[in-house]
Amino acid sequence: MHCIFCDLIAGAAEVSVCYEDATAIAFMDIQPVNNGHVLVATRDHYASLADVPEEVAMHLFGVALKLAPVVRKITGAQGLNIVVNSGAAAGQDVLHYHVHVIPRYRGDGFDIQLPFPGSAVPDRTVLDATAARIIAATRDPVGPRA
Repeated sequence: MHCIFCDLIAGAAEVSVCYEDATAIAFMDIQPVNNGHVLVATRDHYASLADVPEEVAMHLFGVALKLAPVVRKITGAQGLNIVVNSGAAAGQDVLHYHVHVIPRYRGDGFDIQLPFPGSAVPDRTVLDATAARIIAATRDPVGPRA
């Protein structure tokens, strides 16, 4: 499957790079929410968060954290969003794992509204049951004992 980010990383298309190392490359989004919108991508191809090794995902987040105050300073942004869209249902349109660093301004029109106005507050038993399921799923019953 063709990947535009792999093309950018390979030098087959124009890209405005603002950071790079052996694992990550950061470049300016060509369809930015606001000026200064940076994408931090893996050099190796991983389609989504579910595919990327944990240490690589953590490295990309670290790069995003390093760039965030610089982006805010040079753009004069009033705030920032650091966003990962994982999967088409979550709005990921380029299937190559990346982190968005988005400078924000009051009234800029972009919105990731939380709490989501279309959601209802669930009963505490539903919250507790879901938390218990997450805890159970993260435990390895045959793993090493402490």
